[in-house]
Amino acid sequence: MNETLKDILAKRILVLDGAMGTMIQQYKLREEDYRGIRFGNHPVAVKGNNDLLVLTQPEIIQEIHEKYLAAGADIIETNTFNAQRISLADYGMEHLAYEINVKASEIAKKAAGKFSAPGKPRFVAGSIGPTNKTASISPDVNNPAFRAVSYHDI
Repeated sequence: MNETLKDILAKRILVLDGAMGTMIQQYKLREEDYRGIRFGNHPVAVKGNNDLLVLTQPEIIQEIHEKYLAAGADIIETNTFNAQRISLADYGMEHLAYEINVKASEIAKKAAGKFSAPGKPRFVAGSIGPTNKTASISPDVNNPAFRAVSYHDI
């Protein structure tokens, strides 16, 4: 019988994975690692765009998921904390938001499937972080009405 997440939560506490960013830092990736072949000539520096790694270093992201699953995580989060157009625009990569989210989901689902077993299913949750801009506070102290982003943009 396939239990749903709700069924399992009624019986026990589930463990969620930990931070993706600090795990990525352990790999000491350089700019060229973030770029991979596909973005070798991209005009903007991309080091620090951890979400991009699902396209350029998918094996690292899968390995991190698998480490959390091996440690006992029941739920892993996709590597998509900043994978929305507003934050990706800082890297000139806003057009990749959909592709990054799809690929991140595929990687996490593959890892979860590898560790799922009868009586011990593993789950994937989408990670949605805040944007790097706010629609409620002006970034310009001289113009309190100014907003760097609108609610429509968000």
